Amino acid sequence: MFPPHAVVFDMDGLMFNTEDIYTLVGRELLRRRGREFTDELKDEMMGRPPKAAFEVMIRRQDLDDTWEELAGESNRIFLSLLGEHLAVTSGLLELLDALEAARIPKAIATSSWRELLDACLSPFDLARRFRFTLTAEDITHGKPHPEIYLMAAERFGVRPAETFVLEDSQNGCRAAVAAGAFAVAVPGKHSREHDFSTASLIIDGLADQRLYEALGIGRS
Repeated sequence: MFPPHAVVFDMDGLMFNTEDIYTLVGRELLRRRGREFTDELKDEMMGRPPKAAFEVMIRRQDLDDTWEELAGESNRIFLSLLGEHLAVTSGLLELLDALEAARIPKAIATSSWRELLDACLSPFDLARRFRFTLTAEDITHGKPHPEIYLMAAERFGVRPAETFVLEDSQNGCRAAVAAGAFAVAVPGKHSREHDFSTASLIIDGLADQRLYEALGIGRS
C-alpha cells in the first residue's frame, strides 16, 4: 500500500507521553485508597476505553468505587498534571509535516475522553492538522474491538485495508488488525512487553525510517 489513502493515529503513548502521566495518575488514585498501581494492572488497562479500563482496576483491586467515580477523579488528576508533564513524542511533528507534504489525510482514534484529547492537542495547536478525531464517546465497543477503526475508515470514505494505523498498545493493534487495517506497532517504554505479533510492522518510534518507507513518503 504505497501510499495509504489515510493514516489514523492513536493518541496516548503514541503522540504524547501521556502513558507516563497516567502512571502518575494511577499511583495517586490507588494511593488514596491504600492500594498500589502495579505494572501488571497498567498493562491490562492500557489501550482500553475508560469504562473497561476502570472496571479492570475495580476488579483487580477489589474497590467499592464505580467506574464513573474513578474516571472522574482520574480525569481531574490528569488535567492537573498536564501543564508540568505533557510533551509530544519524538518524531511526531516531523511525521505530520511529511504526511501533509504527501497530502495524505490523518485522523486520531483514541480510547480517551474528548476532554482529555482536546487538553492534549490544544497546547501544541494540533487539532487543525487532523481531518477528524474519534474518542471513547463516539463508540459503543472499545479497543480491542475494531469499531473505532472501522468508523475511521468510513469517515474517510476508504476501505479499512486502505488505512494505515499507528498504535503503541497490544489492545490498539488488535483493534486495527481486526478492522483489516495496516497496523503498525510503535512500542513505548510502557508497552515493550506487549504482544505485537499480529501487527504488519513493528518500529522503534515515529522517526524510524522504516515507517517512512512503509508509508511511501519522504521526510520533509
